[in-house]
Amino acid sequence: MEELDKVKNQIKLFVKSCKDSKSLELLELLPQGKMLRSKLILKIAGETTESIKLCAIVEMIHAASLLHDDVIDDATTRRGKPSINALFGNKTAIMFGDILYSKAFSELSLMDKNIAHTVANAVTLLSIGEMLDVELTQEFNTSYEKYHDMIYKKTASLIEASAKSAAILAQKDKDAFALYGRNLGLAFQMIDDILDITQDSETLGKPAMLDFVEGKVTIPYLLLYKKTEQKDKLKSLYKKELSADEQKWIKDEMIKYGILVESISMAQKLGMEAIEAIKDDENEELKNIMSQMINREF
Repeated sequence: MEELDKVKNQIKLFVKSCKDSKSLELLELLPQGKMLRSKLILKIAGETTESIKLCAIVEMIHAASLLHDDVIDDATTRRGKPSINALFGNKTAIMFGDILYSKAFSELSLMDKNIAHTVANAVTLLSIGEMLDVELTQEFNTSYEKYHDMIYKKTASLIEASAKSAAILAQKDKDAFALYGRNLGLAFQMIDDILDITQDSETLGKPAMLDFVEGKVTIPYLLLYKKTEQKDKLKSLYKKELSADEQKWIKDEMIKYGILVESISMAQKLGMEAIEAIKDDENEELKNIMSQMINREF
């Protein structure tokens, strides 16, 4: 059995132990992601009973956060499939998220206390990040610090905790791997934010440039606001259904000021810092994960 299949099987065993058939039914309907956090844990700690359990716990926490996220965003799809809230309503999606969270925490409590604390702390940050994300959509945000703080908490904190916990399991340098995970998470989110602009709707599985329409002032828009001479025009398009001409204007302005190149460069700098942090480990696969992340198709 492949490593990631073992993780999926472990998640199923954890949920099965709840003795609730509805939860198992809902688990089967959850769209599968890339399992980045599990790949990271297994690359750092190798495959052991404990590392597979840690992967399952982290994946359940991640899935729970996405279930809640979809309710917050009124999302009807997740990875191209109908979301749980679209199929069964918001109440079921929230409660299933709570089941996954609480079951993950009950299993986490049986692990090394430093690992348990690291992951639990990340979940608190993740939840604060969710609130910040909602808060930042209330008005046009011009602060890079607020954006950075939000993506660290909402996305990077759990990836950081995954890498750090795996290092604790494997008795490796936990601070070096925490930095690697943190930067991987930040770069991952930045690249996602860039792809929202550069990719077409079919590739994304959602409308292109949806972030801005939903009130998210991501890194390219922050940099553009700083440089463009037409700040008022950019602000006037915020949270608005964009016409083809308006989308073109935004993209043309970004090309004019080299915004996408600068955004990609910021993500790549984070990637290089991460690779530098774990250079003593001589783990080529981790370097490859980061390289693939920061060189995705634009």
